[in-house]
Amino acid sequence: MPTKRADFIAKLNGEQALPWRAVVITERDADILNNDMAQRLAPACRISDISWIQPGKVAWDWWNSCNITGVDFKSGMNTDTYLYYIDFAARNKIEYIIIDEGWSGKESLMEDLSPDIDLPRLIAYGREKGVGIILWSSWRNLIGSDPEKGAAVTETVMKHYADMGIKGFKVDFFDRDDQQVIASAYQVAACGARHHLYLDFHGLKPFGIQRAYPNIFNFEGVKGLENSKWEPRVGDGPLHNQPRYDVTAPYLRMLAGPMDYTPGAMVNAMKDNFFGNNDHPMSQGTRVHQMAMYTTFEAPLQMLADSPTKYMQNQECTDFIAQIPTTFDETMALDGQLGEYTVIARRKGTTWYVAAMTDWTARDLTIDLSFLEEGQFAADIFADGVNALKDGTDYKHTQQTVSGRSQLQVHLSSGGGWTGIFRKQ
Repeated sequence: MPTKRADFIAKLNGEQALPWRAVVITERDADILNNDMAQRLAPACRISDISWIQPGKVAWDWWNSCNITGVDFKSGMNTDTYLYYIDFAARNKIEYIIIDEGWSGKESLMEDLSPDIDLPRLIAYGREKGVGIILWSSWRNLIGSDPEKGAAVTETVMKHYADMGIKGFKVDFFDRDDQQVIASAYQVAACGARHHLYLDFHGLKPFGIQRAYPNIFNFEGVKGLENSKWEPRVGDGPLHNQPRYDVTAPYLRMLAGPMDYTPGAMVNAMKDNFFGNNDHPMSQGTRVHQMAMYTTFEAPLQMLADSPTKYMQNQECTDFIAQIPTTFDETMALDGQLGEYTVIARRKGTTWYVAAMTDWTARDLTIDLSFLEEGQFAADIFADGVNALKDGTDYKHTQQTVSGRSQLQVHLSSGGGWTGIFRKQ
């Protein structure tokens, strides 16, 4: 733990390159949504073989408090619950599950492990089902209590779990970004790469390391969905304006790199009926606002934050989310204003994924599909329902045929969204 502040930023050896400081200027807000200058200025890749790195989606336990119903076992941090998560992930073609805080000891990743979680059994079952397992860890436990000995501790831990078949670690609670922590982040990333482990630096913001070590998929540094669990009400609504934040972060925070927002709430509330509930959380804004995040927010390891039960109860929404890739070949910023709304299109192969989101202001937009190549496209579209203003879960699901000459008239409800998948016919 730091005990004092120095009167300098960092110690240099005289040969180190200093960080870039960049200013990005655009003529329209929307162009910021597709600006990759921070990536271009980042360090070159330091992993010679990246063929083993496989981004994807992950079913997450913590946000939904392992709330599973309709089963004959007690849900929670136990083997039966995670076997169920693996089955859910496999059925929906979700590549990974995360076992979050509670599986390990409070001060160690090697001792005092939870007797209720049989990791070897879960790893074997996941391998059989084609689902990988990622483990949560605090930064402190991954490097040990003495940062000077951190490399040796990390090597021991990572080799042990990689040999078991664990796919990676979600590393949390760095809590600062001073020189010591950044040096440690590089060391952890390099160690993870040696053992073919993926990393989600949930407790750290991006600073270019993800280009040097692309086995790091995500970073936090974002006021994500987890904050909804404890969001207080003030007057006639929630204290914080989350929908406005959702259409601000893509212009600002996402410039630096991927963000671990953890979207996917299936309980969706408007201002007048939202309240924070730790064990049964909900989101601000509409269902389709949440669904649009899977195209809008950059996250090579994108989470499904709600419970398998909720997703099974809303299977057509789950089917749509499960089809959206987590990395893309091309991105086009179509429209938007910082803090008000976003419209973005991303391509994977010959398929386009398009999404729009707004703050609490309802909007009518025209989405010009001239970016589509020649020919016809089958469009699978989710839009806010006519009653979404009263019930945020209301949506309308339609299919139609479109082309590059089409212009779609889109209505976004208050706190709303719109999203579509366009497949070449």
